[in-house]
Amino acid sequence: MSRRKFARAVGSAVLVVIGLIMIAPLIWLVVTSLTEPSYAFTVPPNWLPVPFSTANYAAIDDLVPLGRMALNSILVAAASISLSLLFSVLAAYGFSRLPFRGSRGLMIVLLSALMVPVQLTIIPVFVLMRGLALVDDIAALWLPTLINVFQIFFLRQYFNSIPRELDEAARVDGAGHLWILFRMIVPLSAPAIAALAILAFEASWNNFFGALIFLSSPENMTLPVGLVLLSDVRGGVSAAVVFAAITLVTLPVLIFFVIFQNKFVSSIATVGLRG
Repeated sequence: MSRRKFARAVGSAVLVVIGLIMIAPLIWLVVTSLTEPSYAFTVPPNWLPVPFSTANYAAIDDLVPLGRMALNSILVAAASISLSLLFSVLAAYGFSRLPFRGSRGLMIVLLSALMVPVQLTIIPVFVLMRGLALVDDIAALWLPTLINVFQIFFLRQYFNSIPRELDEAARVDGAGHLWILFRMIVPLSAPAIAALAILAFEASWNNFFGALIFLSSPENMTLPVGLVLLSDVRGGVSAAVVFAAITLVTLPVLIFFVIFQNKFVSSIATVGLRG
């Protein structure tokens, strides 16, 4: 038992050291953003914000409309997550509970779309958005995300793991498909939906390529493009200002993951065990 405890303690210490090494750049980023510009890049680096200052954050709004960009990113992420999950839930229920001729072939065709790089589809999507007069509009960022093949496949696999006897019992009581889906299957699939929400939020929040193609006005830009714009226009301003902006962009993703991490891990484990 003593050997087991010692091995466990050593293993825990190694994991702590590895974890600290992994988060050290993030800690340095936050500390530098809260340090006066003249003390930001000392050698060896400071691991405490001394002297403490919030001037870097205050200087951001004088250079770019970061607040407006953050609002645009939030709106795009909210629309992408809610609408894509809604359509994915409906499609996954159809593939899982309403089998039809050619459903397996259609699923294979949809999965094959995952192998197509986004760089190959961006031109027809741009032409479509231009035809809809949505160029330089944030709608051009969330509309193409409404159909998410990975979400459909993931939820289909999860729905298949839910016993069909529950559906039959609900039908005996007179329940329809929508009642079964939203009152029974969706609550049972909360871990999977939370995991997909995390992935969708991360993809939308960090979407630089799409925003670069479709958006041109600073007031319509999202945060990833705003960071590049800030780097281009900062001139003689300290790089610590850019670090402060990067911190503001990074923290929401970390907070979102921390809130839903338990459901994310449980959903991945459940899908792996049930197949």
